[in-house]
Amino acid sequence: MALTACSTAAGGTTSPVGGNRVIQVAAAEDFWGSIAAQIGGRHAHVISIITSPTADPHIYEPTAADARTLAQAQVVLENGVGYDPWVARQLATNGGQAVLDVGQVVRVPAGGNPHRWYNPADVQAVAGTLVADFSRVDPTDRAYFKAQQAHFNDVALRRYHALISAIRNRYAGTPVGASESIFAMLAPALRLKLITPYSFLKAISEGTEVTAADKLTIDRQIRNHLIKIYVYNSQNITHDVQVQLAEAKAHHIPTATITETLVPPTSTYQAWQVRQLQGIEAALAKATGH
Repeated sequence: MALTACSTAAGGTTSPVGGNRVIQVAAAEDFWGSIAAQIGGRHAHVISIITSPTADPHIYEPTAADARTLAQAQVVLENGVGYDPWVARQLATNGGQAVLDVGQVVRVPAGGNPHRWYNPADVQAVAGTLVADFSRVDPTDRAYFKAQQAHFNDVALRRYHALISAIRNRYAGTPVGASESIFAMLAPALRLKLITPYSFLKAISEGTEVTAADKLTIDRQIRNHLIKIYVYNSQNITHDVQVQLAEAKAHHIPTATITETLVPPTSTYQAWQVRQLQGIEAALAKATGH
């Protein structure tokens, strides 16, 4: 969704820093904050609220400092789709901020998969919306934001796009398993065949009860080598995931890790994603012998 308001902490359209126009931006999560900072460049000051790998965005409770960050921001970037409901609650008490809701931008229905930063097409949509929305707040620097977007796509994401293409070309159709619905966003982009029941992926992501039927299905997939690799979120290793990892190891099925947030927290979006794609590519190579 494009910006619907342009209120500011300083009362103007942008805050001057060193003679430059600088948009004050608050991002609920650091992965979106990294992208916003790269699109905004020197004309945006981005503060990401959730930066700890141990924080759960679903149940996060903002601190007083977080509340001030949201209140003082001109643009607030939230994931939406029920992933960070605390943002909307906080903004309801502040009011007036311009909000970019990723779920609305990419038209995800209620109850849909919220992990949109793992979908390359959605990342592109958000980057484009950031350009449009930053340009509404700071129209003088519209060309600059467009140039930043081009650099992000053509330079910053070059290795990311190359790895996605390489995995597609070499391993398309390979059956794989996963621990969470995060990977349900990335697997189609890689043209991998994710056969883990989606009900299991969603339950682990949301912390709800896993069915016995799903456990049996995944056990059979691992035991009979119906999957070539197992991809898991190393930030959320539940008992069920631990069992599956042990079974995968026992049956010599390679594993690869992904995470919910930037690792390390100082990483850029693209560096983080590249490391994970390299891990997935290496696991696929080990599993298939090519």
